[in-house]
Amino acid sequence: MADDYVEKIAGELAELALADERRSEDDRIVDDISEIVGASSQTLQEAFLTAVRVRRAERRARQLLADRAAEQLNNATPLLTKDQAPADQEATPETPQTPDQPDTQTDDDPMIAEIDNLIKPSRPGRN
Repeated sequence: MADDYVEKIAGELAELALADERRSEDDRIVDDISEIVGASSQTLQEAFLTAVRVRRAERRARQLLADRAAEQLNNATPLLTKDQAPADQEATPETPQTPDQPDTQTDDDPMIAEIDNLIKPSRPGRN
């Protein structure tokens, strides 16, 4: 039971510290919290630092996967335009672009949704 509590508190502190670090761009916050926590509980300090390392590693891994997926998306064969349509297929007229409509793939594209899911991890118990 005590171990679960330590892990829960360490995880929450790690989430808060990393969010503050991103928001403030002050990378000392993790060290400051580690010192404060470690003065009273070395066990909580170690769990906190482990939680921070795990979350940073997860973020780097997700970013790498998202970058690779985006690169694959960019290197994908482009759709044929009416000028490139094979001779045995009738070319369809192009739909004019409106200011609200980008000329790139839409958010409905499953590859873009997958990239978003890689970048934005879901945490158990979080919405």
